[in-house]
Amino acid sequence: MDVTLQSLTFSHHNRCLVLLNPPISSDLGLEEQDMLMPHGASEVDAMGDIIATLTSKPYSHKFSGPERVNYKFESELQHAAHSKLEIIDDNTIIRARGLPWQSSDQDIARFFKGLNIAKGGAALCLNAQGRRNGEALVRFVSEEHRDLALQRHKHHMGNRYIEVYKATGEDFLKIAGGTSNEVAQFLSKENQVIVRMRGLPFTATAEEVLTFFGQHCPVTGGKEGILFVTYPDGRPTGDAFVLFACEEYAQNALKKHKDLLGKRYIELFRSTAAEVQQVLNRYSSTPLIPLPTPPIIPVLPQPFIPPVNVRDCIRLRGLPYAATIEDILEFLGEFSVDIRTHGVHMVLNHQGRPSGDSFIQMKSAERAYLASQKCHKKTMKDRYVEVFQCSAEEMNFVLMGGTLNRNGLSPPPCKLPWELKQN
Repeated sequence: MDVTLQSLTFSHHNRCLVLLNPPISSDLGLEEQDMLMPHGASEVDAMGDIIATLTSKPYSHKFSGPERVNYKFESELQHAAHSKLEIIDDNTIIRARGLPWQSSDQDIARFFKGLNIAKGGAALCLNAQGRRNGEALVRFVSEEHRDLALQRHKHHMGNRYIEVYKATGEDFLKIAGGTSNEVAQFLSKENQVIVRMRGLPFTATAEEVLTFFGQHCPVTGGKEGILFVTYPDGRPTGDAFVLFACEEYAQNALKKHKDLLGKRYIELFRSTAAEVQQVLNRYSSTPLIPLPTPPIIPVLPQPFIPPVNVRDCIRLRGLPYAATIEDILEFLGEFSVDIRTHGVHMVLNHQGRPSGDSFIQMKSAERAYLASQKCHKKTMKDRYVEVFQCSAEEMNFVLMGGTLNRNGLSPPPCKLPWELKQN
C-alpha cells in the first residue's frame, strides 16, 4: 500500500489526514515518537503506526482509492465568485470565531492544514465598519473534511484559541455570495492575488493607484486590475481591490502599507474573493443616510445572551482612545476572569473610531456590581475611568446607536431596518 503525505485515503475513520495534529496518536493510544529522530522521520514513523493501528482490530479499516490532500491553499483555490442562487451543502460549512483581526485566508488554511477547503471557500467576515471581525465561514470539499474541522474546536492560532461551529450554506452565501457582473468579471482572471486598499482619497484615480504601486509590483491588466468600491449613487468609499499576478508582486505591494497617496496614508491587506463580494454587497445596500451600527448581542453564541433586565454588564467611560482589550483586562485586574467569552465590546463613533466607551459582559450580576465598585475612577494611562453597572438591554441599546444618560435611554436617531419590518 503506497501512502504519502500528499496522497492519503480518506473516510470518517481515516484520521491519517490530520497526521500533523498531535491528538490523533494519543486518541489511538499510541506512544509518543522519539523527539531525537531527524525532522520528518518521526512523522513518517508515526504515520506507519497510525495506518497499522487503523487496519488492525478493533478498527479493521480498509483503505479505498487515494484522495489528494492539498498541502497548501493554492492561489487558484482562493478566488472564485459565488452566486447567491448557488446551492451549497450545509454539511460542508463551519464558522470559526476568535481569529486574530489581521488573519488572512492563508492563516485559516494553515489552521485547518490537512483538510481540503473548497475553491473560494474561505470567507472572512466584516463588521459594520468594513473591518474584519474575527470570524470566518469556511467551506470544505466534503462532509468528512468538515467533521474533522469541527474537531479543531478550541485549538490555538498563535496565542488565541479558535472556536469552530457548524454553519449552513445560507450563512456562507450571506458573506461570499454576490450577483454583480462587475465583481464576476474582476474575479474571472485566474491565479491572481487580491490586495485590498483602504483610506484612498475620494478623488483617487486608477492612474494614481498604478503609480502608487510602481514597477516592482505591477497591477494585472493595468486599470482593469483595479476595482473601486462605491456607494449606490456612485460616490467613492475610499476602498479598492487590486489584482497581482504572483505572490512576489503581492508581497512587494503589501510592503507599501501606510505609504502616502496624496496626503493620506493607505492601508493594505491581503484579501479574498469572498471579501470582495462582501464589501461590494455591503456598500451596494448602504442607504444614503448612514444608519447606526447593527446590534452585537444577536450574533453572540446563544448560551451567552443574558436574560433581559439582569444587570450583569459594566460600562467603562472615559477610556483613552488608544486603549486595547489587553489594557481593559489589566484595568479590571481580578475581575477579568469573570468576563464572558468575547464579552468585551468597544463602542465606536459614527466615523468608526473609538469613542472612549466600552461594555463588558460579566458572568454574573454580583461580579458586575463588585467590579463597578472597586474599579470606578481607577486610572488607565493617566486617565481615570468611570465604571457603571448596567444590563445587556442597555448595552445593546447603545451599541445600536442610542445613548445612555442620567435621564434614561435616548433612542437611536432613526429606526433600524429590522425594526421597520416588525411594524
